[in-house]
Amino acid sequence: MTRRRPWGALVLAATVAGFAIAAPAPGPEVAVYKSPTCGCCKKWVEHVQAAGFRVTVHDTSSLAGVMEHYGVPHKLTACHTAVVDGYVVEGHVPADVIQRLLKERPGIAGVGVAGMPAGSPGMESDTPARYYILTFDKNGTTSVYGAR
Repeated sequence: MTRRRPWGALVLAATVAGFAIAAPAPGPEVAVYKSPTCGCCKKWVEHVQAAGFRVTVHDTSSLAGVMEHYGVPHKLTACHTAVVDGYVVEGHVPADVIQRLLKERPGIAGVGVAGMPAGSPGMESDTPARYYILTFDKNGTTSVYGAR
């Protein structure tokens, strides 16, 4: 009687299990609210996608209403608003700052970069400007979280 050894099936099962363990988890989901005609917002979306975030884009003609709904302070308004894991991200905030925010989980409403500074993600420039990343709370109080 010949005994068959299922080596092929065993190797296949081990390989599949190895891929399941080694596959990176998908990044956090980011909901982005922007004007349908904004090109720099599209570049910012590509920037955060390249950093591993999953992005859903919501084109809106009422961005001011979105900012008001999420409590973005007037001095921080920019051309798009994003929400990730309960935090608001206003404007051209670098992806590594969002990753830091999600790691540290400070007791704030969100972070933002006011306006559209040259050299920020989505606003690439040969002559970048220095800009600040600010945190804000539900009362609109801001503080510096970083600078570039």
